[in-house]
Amino acid sequence: MNRSVHVSRRTLLAGAGATGLVAASGLAMPFYSRANTRPAFTHGVQSGDVDMSSGMIWTRTDRPARVMFEVSTTEDFANARRLASLDALPESDLAVKRLLEELPSDQDVFYRMTAADLADINSVSEPIVGRFRTAPASKRNIRFAWSGDTAGQGWGIDDTGMLTYATMAKHTPDFFLHSGDTIYADGPMKDEVELKDGTKWVNTVLIDEKRKVAETLDEYRGQWKYNMMDEHCRALNAICPTFFQWDDHEVVNNWSSSKDLTADDRYTEKSVAMLSARAARAFHEMTPIRYTPAEPGRVYRKIAYGPLLDVFFLDMRSYRGPNTENMQTEESETTAFLGAQQIAWLKRELANSKATWKVIAADMPIGLVVRDGDTKFEAIANAENGATKGREFEIADLLRFIKNAGIDNTVWLTADVHYTAAHYYDPSKAQFQDFEPFWEFVSGPIHAGTFGPNDLDMTFGPDLKFVEAPEAGQVNLPPSAGLQFFGLVDIDGQTEQMTVRLMDRGDAELYKVTLDPIRSA
Repeated sequence: MNRSVHVSRRTLLAGAGATGLVAASGLAMPFYSRANTRPAFTHGVQSGDVDMSSGMIWTRTDRPARVMFEVSTTEDFANARRLASLDALPESDLAVKRLLEELPSDQDVFYRMTAADLADINSVSEPIVGRFRTAPASKRNIRFAWSGDTAGQGWGIDDTGMLTYATMAKHTPDFFLHSGDTIYADGPMKDEVELKDGTKWVNTVLIDEKRKVAETLDEYRGQWKYNMMDEHCRALNAICPTFFQWDDHEVVNNWSSSKDLTADDRYTEKSVAMLSARAARAFHEMTPIRYTPAEPGRVYRKIAYGPLLDVFFLDMRSYRGPNTENMQTEESETTAFLGAQQIAWLKRELANSKATWKVIAADMPIGLVVRDGDTKFEAIANAENGATKGREFEIADLLRFIKNAGIDNTVWLTADVHYTAAHYYDPSKAQFQDFEPFWEFVSGPIHAGTFGPNDLDMTFGPDLKFVEAPEAGQVNLPPSAGLQFFGLVDIDGQTEQMTVRLMDRGDAELYKVTLDPIRSA
């Protein structure tokens, strides 16, 4: 019953918009009825964590089903390799994902999945197809996008959908780096929102799981399924791997193990430990993130993307101490942010990296002041502009190590603050000066409220090179205001230069800088 589905990048991008992309790919639109006698795929496909020889793929069915896989290096699947089937069962919310191995480097890889109903094994779905390109083993041009903050502050899927995903797709990135706040489990949505200009924002797509804060495992899963109901998100997923990391809204705002929900009447489940456990399971079930046997729920990891690029994904959430005034004069468990084990891993992997560029993907910025209430701090900076204190100790230690180990060409990419900016960290302007200069680029939101800009803390000497944010007094602007942002990174295969562009949802280039690599003697 299988049929070939042509899904080359050329075919997919021939559509005038994301709806055209989905139609051209043969991807199934979301389907929820059991009345159909044949199984169906409900939320498209995803790929992720792609390197030179492997990559993860994901899909979900509408009923318990046996999912059969084919992998090919040609879009007609003439040379398809069949893999062992996997069963989509209610225990995983009917989602399946697997690692594709033994792939050739720098190669378009097409994958096709077909589902057979476990209650009637002869009832077989139409196939669903996706594609990605493996990382190169030699030096070639690389392009990737990054951003954060999807479906936040009550702004859901309206008539135009999550348009920034479609804008990113136009640039045909090798991968998309999602910098966190991938869902907003703590942000209930309404059908309509009154805007200040007298018009209404209408969430034309809304499900019950988005009408309240997520507490149960199924409610956390529903947050992920909602995002994939957007046609633009599904269309990008079909042609571009997403490398996911998480931050706070995957669980609850500003969470750490010490988060107190006693006074939050929205929650009947008051245990943050229970909520974070359910959220983490949903995160790993619903994304194509790799599985780490030593720590199955781990988010921090390295992805080697050829000789020009290594990406180091941080987890600034799971191992942190409580949010405090952040003014401790000595390191302790209360000043932990990445945690000793993750810091040791990062130092080791950075020191071992042979790639030209080392991109550190952080879910929170270094020098921007992010508060938790009036007296506590949510991120690293403490707004004192002085010597290192509190969580700044870890960052100072890491930056000193990078300098002393002679690790060149580190660039930090982040999101979280719902505007876009470029910061150059200059030791000559810093209170802590034992580090080499580096860049940090901020982008987002993809589809959420726009805020900012935040104050800068001068402990590490950030020099603001560019910022685009709402005018003073404007907060939580809807996506329709246009202040939705993503970044594009291009690495030239010949010169090895890195060009970073900050973009808006209308595809306007707001800022551009080209960085020359430091070449070791």
